[in-house]
Amino acid sequence: MTERKPPGVNFETWVDRQIREAEERGELARLPGAGKPLRGLDQPYDDLWWVRGKMESEQLSYLPPSLALRKEAEDAVAAAGRARSEERVRKIIEDVNVKIRAAIRRPPEGPPLGMGPIDVERVVREWRETPGGD
Repeated sequence: MTERKPPGVNFETWVDRQIREAEERGELARLPGAGKPLRGLDQPYDDLWWVRGKMESEQLSYLPPSLALRKEAEDAVAAAGRARSEERVRKIIEDVNVKIRAAIRRPPEGPPLGMGPIDVERVVREWRETPGGD
């Protein structure tokens, strides 16, 4: 459907002809989703439906940088709890603390970070107290 509408031809007639010819060539047979209800018909209209759909199909997500850092810090504490050595626990927490300190010096976009560096000694102490730690 890349050809231009000829001058003097009714737009609806031209589109109908394009569809009919594509059907005759079999280009509309066995399309993905054929015979299935359209997704989201029962949902309220969303101006960004196509962006959300693309992100879902590409398995992408977006968080503002400050929230992404909070999530990264949370994940780092969880990873430190599963670490096999105290040295690894310290490395995980120090790596995320570098990012937190940078965000405190130069706040990222989005909601306020609302957190300070993670207490490495507290995390190490908790790691030692859990079964399998140390």
